[in-house]
Amino acid sequence: MPIPSSTPCNCSACSGKDLPQAEKILHLQISENSRRDFLRNAGRLGLGLGIGGGLLASPMALSANNPNEAIDKLNEIDRNKAVLTGKANRFTILHTADIHAQLLVHDEFFIEKGQPVYKKRGGLATLKTMINSLRQQQPATTLVIDGGDCFQGSGVAALTEGRAIVPLMNNIGYDIMLPGNWEVVYGKERMMKDMFAYDGVKVCANMFHATQDELNGDLIFPPYFVKHIGNLKIGFIGYNDPLTPKRQSPAYSNGINFTAPEKNLAKYIRLLKEYEQCDMVFLLTHMGLAQQIGLSNMQAAKGADYILGADTHERVRQPIQGIHAKVTEPGAFGSFLARLDFVVEAGIIKDQSYQLLDVDPEKYPEDPEMKRMIEAARAPYKKILHRVIGQTKTPLVRYYVIETPMDNFITDAIMWKFKPDIALSNGFRFCPPLVPDPKTGKADITMDYLWNMLPVDSEAKRGIITGEQLWNWMEKELHNAFAKDPAKRFGGWVVRFQGMQVNFTIANEQGQRINWIKVGGQPLDKSASYSFVACEREGDPDTTICRVEGVKEPTRLGATLHSVLQEYLALHSPIAPKLEGRCTATDAPNSLLTQLMGYGYEFR
Repeated sequence: MPIPSSTPCNCSACSGKDLPQAEKILHLQISENSRRDFLRNAGRLGLGLGIGGGLLASPMALSANNPNEAIDKLNEIDRNKAVLTGKANRFTILHTADIHAQLLVHDEFFIEKGQPVYKKRGGLATLKTMINSLRQQQPATTLVIDGGDCFQGSGVAALTEGRAIVPLMNNIGYDIMLPGNWEVVYGKERMMKDMFAYDGVKVCANMFHATQDELNGDLIFPPYFVKHIGNLKIGFIGYNDPLTPKRQSPAYSNGINFTAPEKNLAKYIRLLKEYEQCDMVFLLTHMGLAQQIGLSNMQAAKGADYILGADTHERVRQPIQGIHAKVTEPGAFGSFLARLDFVVEAGIIKDQSYQLLDVDPEKYPEDPEMKRMIEAARAPYKKILHRVIGQTKTPLVRYYVIETPMDNFITDAIMWKFKPDIALSNGFRFCPPLVPDPKTGKADITMDYLWNMLPVDSEAKRGIITGEQLWNWMEKELHNAFAKDPAKRFGGWVVRFQGMQVNFTIANEQGQRINWIKVGGQPLDKSASYSFVACEREGDPDTTICRVEGVKEPTRLGATLHSVLQEYLALHSPIAPKLEGRCTATDAPNSLLTQLMGYGYEFR
């Protein structure tokens, strides 16, 4: 029986009536109790099922940021009498997301006492040791989950189209995997082959085969999964960012239709709660922290307990309470691991703890087997990846929302090469920092790091627009980043540029945020024409560049951004990019680190 298509949900599950027989059959097919039958029926899709809801109000016992308090809380859970007597069940979730194929220990950015601090973190060999250590504490009741954007973001990932990353993740032993917005970067077919090569369960309820292909609108992945842990039944529903085709090159998503979670979320929550009798329901989402909080406030999310989020690389150190669910996000690049512990008795959460833990190589020595596997994966490309193309005297950082040193370097290179009025770089977030050695005052920029900065080597493209087009486009980009309704915010940060300056007010209404724009040091003339250069987005109309529509004289420039940056570094290394005030806000510092304000959340 085919999985339902992507038509808007008006089923009885969402309207409050009894479920029709067809919905019950679907439920039974996907249920863990009959997963063998479902596998046979879904074999033509290559669907894989590996291992194997809202509760009454429960006490908030979420661990604080103090490590000692967190340890005390876990000790308290270990000593819980109901768990010891078998009346209650305990289980643990270990959650990573947005690893972006960062295989090695790397520099990581922190804020301490208001100042940037850099420490060594991450690496899959470190992460494996850490996960094994934590999993051994409760081996039968620990689930390891990844929230997507795993096999994109580095040279090895790009050069193998994600294939080299899959065995490494399998070696860690993930139980459940969610596709992220960048999982589509190599196209639908490659995404499916890479995702289905994972040993763990794949879940996603809002990615559908296009209706024009032979799979006729079916779901690409199973929409949910049920896991038995002791006497508990835990449900997981997956959602990727429905804005993926707009945020990235549209060609990446050819053959895939995305729908908003609210189209079918209420249905699946009801199936898990009323028919599976799940004790808890988790949403695994890759939508960005703001959108995930927006989802937690929607009526469709009623009955969910937690939204385990991803996409914006936010470091949620205490779950954010929405109307219907709590929201977390576990940082990025394999630098952090979120740990959630629960005690559940008779369908009620009796105790719970949450920690965001550093993947610290000083605490967790690298796993030898994983280290050998990483070296083998990199070996065919070692000569390319290790080639030094320049140096920097200041940290290359991309964590700031409004302006970043890393993208100032990129737009400087574009401006130098092509000499337009304006050079643009998208509001990317991926890429860990690169920090100069304290002894030499410099850091080598390798081809490997260039792939981290720009995992897609796009061609540069020039166009002509009016000042009015530029103003309206910038207003739209600011709305994407700072819409008052968090559900309407894109996952990316403010677009970056050289050749112009922008001043805006975040709190203003849509279309009224810009206070002024200068191009070449002069006030913007809305009737004048300006040239700009940005990267080509595959699948966009020829007259669209960097989401700027209606561009005149669009011209491919015959050079990729990788080649431009290498040429620039050959002449200008060592570089020293920093925050310059190219883009400023009247109501936020240029060191702003999150687009989520007003929820008590702080990135650090």
